Amino acid sequence: MSISQVPAANGRRRSALWGGRAQEITMLLPALALIAIFLLLPFLSSFRIALTNERLIPRPVPPRFVGLGNFQQILTDHDFWRALWNVVRFTLMVLPVQCGFALAIALLLNQKLPFRNFFRGLFFLPAITSMVVVCVIWATLFQYPTGPFNQIVGFLSFGLVQPIDWLGDPSWSMPAIVLLSAWQAYGFQMIVYLAGLQGISESLYEAAELDGANRWQRFWHVTMPSLRQTHIFVLIITTIQAFKLFTQVNILTQGGPRGTTDTLVHYMFTAGFVDQRLGLASAVAILLFFIVLIVSLVQRFVVRDRQ
Repeated sequence: MSISQVPAANGRRRSALWGGRAQEITMLLPALALIAIFLLLPFLSSFRIALTNERLIPRPVPPRFVGLGNFQQILTDHDFWRALWNVVRFTLMVLPVQCGFALAIALLLNQKLPFRNFFRGLFFLPAITSMVVVCVIWATLFQYPTGPFNQIVGFLSFGLVQPIDWLGDPSWSMPAIVLLSAWQAYGFQMIVYLAGLQGISESLYEAAELDGANRWQRFWHVTMPSLRQTHIFVLIITTIQAFKLFTQVNILTQGGPRGTTDTLVHYMFTAGFVDQRLGLASAVAILLFFIVLIVSLVQRFVVRDRQ
């Protein structure tokens, strides 16, 4: 290539690069527009509403600017802090149960089993089942005093343990919600773990086997470190989902008994749609957003790769 041809070649390269970027931007525009319309704009609008006393059903009197009054009222409300504590308690309980169960099933389905694809679909079924349907089924299982769970407890304890009011006893209501939620949602984490397991090179297991490692040592020293990024992703996603706990609480317990299953989203729902205080509900939504953001950043910092 002569010296005179170099600028022309650079120009064609820049033109091709710009054409590729323009095509990428054009393909992204529909998704960006939908995100802006259905997520970004409503979220920004909630900031304006949170600074007013706007009602769900408009009154003849226009909404009044109240500044940070809604936030002050929320932060001094005992019910808000109880709902926050309930969500934290739920998250701490559901994380090991749901993620541990998902990892165990993923390990099982990663083996060379007959009808493996059928079982993968079968175990994923709860994740695509409506939470309302799941709640109806589990309400039958939790039925007091003659539901299937109480019959199992009575059978295993030879009748020594009295029937448990799973959803009506303050000591058992949250564990019952945790069990239901973990069963319904573990399928997503299972698929993520399954993808992570299939990305681990067989040569690592062969090298560990040559070194005399047994199955437990191969799992602990090969599988678990290789799934590090998968663990981080699952941990953050499951935590965010846990903070959004609402449907099962609203259907089964309505936040009871005695507020032991009340959550932030249920508190926000009650403020917005029961009490019709839209400004207050918007303030709760903003606080929930920043709480989840802070928790996610802290998790990311704690589990960061220090190497």
